[in-house]
Amino acid sequence: MKLLLFGANGQVGTELRRFLRPLGEVVACGQEEIDLADLQNLASEIHNISPSVIVNAAAYTAVDRAESEPEIAEIINVDAVGVMANEASRLNIPLIHYSTDYVFDGTNSGLYLENDKTNPLSVYGKTKLQGENEIRSSGCKHLIFRTSWVYAKNGSNFPKTMLRLSQEQEELRVVNDQHGVPTSASLIASVTANCIGKLSEEYFNFEQTSGTYHLTPSGKTNWYEIAKFVLEESQLLGTKLRVSPDMVQPVPSTAFPTPAIRPANSLLDSQKIKTTFGVNLPPWQEDVRKFVKEMSKKVVL
Repeated sequence: MKLLLFGANGQVGTELRRFLRPLGEVVACGQEEIDLADLQNLASEIHNISPSVIVNAAAYTAVDRAESEPEIAEIINVDAVGVMANEASRLNIPLIHYSTDYVFDGTNSGLYLENDKTNPLSVYGKTKLQGENEIRSSGCKHLIFRTSWVYAKNGSNFPKTMLRLSQEQEELRVVNDQHGVPTSASLIASVTANCIGKLSEEYFNFEQTSGTYHLTPSGKTNWYEIAKFVLEESQLLGTKLRVSPDMVQPVPSTAFPTPAIRPANSLLDSQKIKTTFGVNLPPWQEDVRKFVKEMSKKVVL
């Protein structure tokens, strides 16, 4: 099996390189290898590589900057995805793609199901939804994994920022009215490899399983609770903090106005992927605890 991976140097892509390797040959492409904005060359490269599976972890993810750069966000999140989907359809191979909780407006009172009404509030959310629709309209076999609040050892993310600020500042003020769960890149990559592995088994019918799935750990929380948990775990490991967990102050999202509007509720129901593929999605605290332990071993947070 030859797997063509886009976004190979990002948070999810870095983990995918590790988890996909046992499945076969991984052709890992970052922006330096293939420029996704060059749509004609993108199609040509996919044709020349002739993969068995396309895994797209590339995306324009600068949520606030997208408000002032909608054209760039659209090229990466919509147009390039459309090219991948059309090539996957032409080659009759599956496309694995990652989307976001930002396709919803956050007004739902409970967990979002895959078929709930979408209504993105930001340019980022709108382009990610358009990318989903490009895949569906192409007719290619696909798995679209919607996830939320991604973090990893590499790249910029909320848990890393909290660890750094807790050693630099005297006080932390964190939003407590946006609800969701943090999802580790390693969990996303592990589940992806699990699903691809099962799709290659003879008894598994891709025609029936092709579609959209929510992929987040279990539980529910908010940014304020995550910050406290991260600092509590760090403190248990003996890390000296200038801001202790009880010094974290909860504030409404209006305290930190941003160009892009975030959904107040980002909670996704992941039962479908658990039922279909038999994957385990542990409580969010499990991977965050592992993350803090790994980061504590680094000299610089």
